[in-house]
Amino acid sequence: MATKCGKCGPGYPTPLEAMKGPREEIVYLPCIYRNTSVEAPDYLATVDVDPKSPQYCQVIHRLPMPYLKDELHHSGWNTCSSCFGDSTKSRTKLMLPSLISSRIYVVDVGSEPRAPKLHKVIEPQEVHTKCNLGYLHTSHCLASGEVMISSLGDPKGNGKGGFVLLDGETFEVKGTWERPGGSAPMGYDFWYQPRHNVMISTEWAPPNVFKDGFNPANVEAGLYGSHIHVWDWQRHEIIQTLPLKDGLIPLEIRFLHDPAADQGFVGCALSSNIQRFFKNEGGTWSVEKVIQVPPKKVKGWMLPEMPGLITDILLSLDDRFLYFSNWLHGDLRQYDVSDPQKPRLAGQIFLGGSIVKGGPVQVLEDPELQCQPEPLVVKGKRVAGGPQMIQLSLDGKRLYVTTSLYSGWDKQFYPDLIREGSVMLQIDVDTEKGGLKLNPNFLVDFGKEPLGPALAHELRYPGGDCSSDIWI
Repeated sequence: MATKCGKCGPGYPTPLEAMKGPREEIVYLPCIYRNTSVEAPDYLATVDVDPKSPQYCQVIHRLPMPYLKDELHHSGWNTCSSCFGDSTKSRTKLMLPSLISSRIYVVDVGSEPRAPKLHKVIEPQEVHTKCNLGYLHTSHCLASGEVMISSLGDPKGNGKGGFVLLDGETFEVKGTWERPGGSAPMGYDFWYQPRHNVMISTEWAPPNVFKDGFNPANVEAGLYGSHIHVWDWQRHEIIQTLPLKDGLIPLEIRFLHDPAADQGFVGCALSSNIQRFFKNEGGTWSVEKVIQVPPKKVKGWMLPEMPGLITDILLSLDDRFLYFSNWLHGDLRQYDVSDPQKPRLAGQIFLGGSIVKGGPVQVLEDPELQCQPEPLVVKGKRVAGGPQMIQLSLDGKRLYVTTSLYSGWDKQFYPDLIREGSVMLQIDVDTEKGGLKLNPNFLVDFGKEPLGPALAHELRYPGGDCSSDIWI
């Protein structure tokens, strides 16, 4: 799916060129069985999303992992648009780091894109021994040809935000990207922007704090993340730690796609706001809140106020629209960020969530809605959970959504998601005026999987996408 040219590497020369890339035909997404009643390994599902195909909306292949309870989560590539100038590189391997087991799977998607196969398994012991890291999350490919994976902890589950570096050809663990002793106190996601010699990383919580469920007392105790870390990209060290004013649990981070841009956004899950980070004239970095989703006063829930819980964010390749999901409130939002300092709400759609009519939660006060939204039924299936992971088509016209966050929290916040499995939905996007509309003919129901209901998570296209590729 790379651009057709004689001497090009993987991906596209620019984000705007990527927008002209081919329409997505298949999607890869990890499916999780940890914390469900099914004793089976997690697996990589391949889904047909080509409306012209007889297998449209179907899981066409399943690649089970060799072990139980890994908690596959996010994925990345062996190489991407950061290596566009290197014709020796080819995007053929999908990296699947495990959030809980710390195992890394390298999956061959190049030989047969519609039927991936396992290429290599990197055992946790190798990561533990060479890096003293574990609980792995985001995987990004670097212009050097290496692969870099963020960690949330040390092997014992204490907080430790470091980075595992892999050789991009052999997938040997080379050690840590950061200097010895130079890790952040917590980790989660990261994004780099070499033209500004910078990388920024975020914080969830130490694995021992979040892995068995969410306890509000741990928030009071200050055990959840509330900072972002600015790293010198060439020196591999933290140069600034920015406290987020009213920013609790900063998860997904996105620089603008334009490689010259010196700003971007981070989604703070628990405080349910979007913060803009930016470079100052003097070369230091700052952060400011630009969007706030107000909490709702409720009864019948674990707390008297329910946050939106912003769990995933992404930017269209032209940097015009920011999308994010409120996993608890149940809505997906589109903001026009042509002026990044003043985002404007352009589209909103409810896709399930915790405040639907007829559910256990009663909304007492809501600064945004007049009444509680209707439950979502697609092709006869009542959707459990709320919108969570999102992926945008290259041209920006289609959003794909899944509903599982992390098996331990799914079980706590949406027990019906464990029983019924998650779903994958598709939203049509108005890229001119803004606006979001559900495609009523699209549903992938992971409740009907052969071994039992599964929890489907992050979405990837074979040729790269808005959250996998970084331009330099």
